[in-house]
Amino acid sequence: MTVRIVRLGTPRHPHEGTRIGTVRRPPRGVPKSAFASGDWYDVWYPNLSPTPELVKRALASQADLSATGEKEWAAFTRGYRAEMKQPQNARTIELLAALSQHADFSLGCYCENEARCHRSILRELLKDAGARLGE
Repeated sequence: MTVRIVRLGTPRHPHEGTRIGTVRRPPRGVPKSAFASGDWYDVWYPNLSPTPELVKRALASQADLSATGEKEWAAFTRGYRAEMKQPQNARTIELLAALSQHADFSLGCYCENEARCHRSILRELLKDAGARLGE
């Protein structure tokens, strides 16, 4: 049993289980009835997405891979980790880590580059909480 970190909208892994969208907004132009069948997500859980202010920082760092972009990404990382330390988010991460011991499921976002996406940090937070992570 594992939790996988995925890009929403990509084909599902055979043992992926329930796909949870950790995004602020549903996919644009996709009818709600097609979220699951279109490999977006089965359950929308925006609680684990970064705030709009942090999303702006992440997008700026994606566009600028220079030292300035690295500083923006570091600021985003600090901010997202701080948000995930809030009690309700910390409890959710603990819950997901525990569930990963007994069930297959996945968490995802739309970003193409996981290295510059909140899901890379979420992966680390889950690992630190003892989650069983899949490839």
